[in-house]
Amino acid sequence: MTAVEWHQPPAPLVKTLNVVLRAVLPSPLGRGVGEFMLLAFAGRRTGRRYRVPVTAHRDAEGPCALTPAGWRLNFRGGADVDVTFAGRTTPMRGVLVEDEAEVARTYLDRITELGMRRAARMIGLKFPLGRLPALDEVTELVRREHFGVVRLSVRT
Repeated sequence: MTAVEWHQPPAPLVKTLNVVLRAVLPSPLGRGVGEFMLLAFAGRRTGRRYRVPVTAHRDAEGPCALTPAGWRLNFRGGADVDVTFAGRTTPMRGVLVEDEAEVARTYLDRITELGMRRAARMIGLKFPLGRLPALDEVTELVRREHFGVVRLSVRT
């Protein structure tokens, strides 16, 4: 048994929640939904427009998105993104962090800061052993599930 596992909610629930968040986050109601942000960006190969709701995270380096989802690869080398948070849209630059050690450290810092209960909800994790994981256990999760961090900074 592992100390930390990725826990994906049922696909129909995620799909429904995404539809609702895409509508609510850019509206005045979005000010009351500070736990989520909407990322609007173009695919790096196709140019297709994406609008992806994600949990809003912030660490010492600023706002970021934590995800194993394939859309994160659009931020390799950096890409422009419009970030809607708390009802406001800000032009930003997203950069995918690909260094496994840095990704693992970021996840562990967030898990420690949030605590197991909130990390379970906000990052989508389970803690089968009932304790905070060690760095090597988080590193293994990052490697196994292809977790990534997209760092966001205001576009200049």
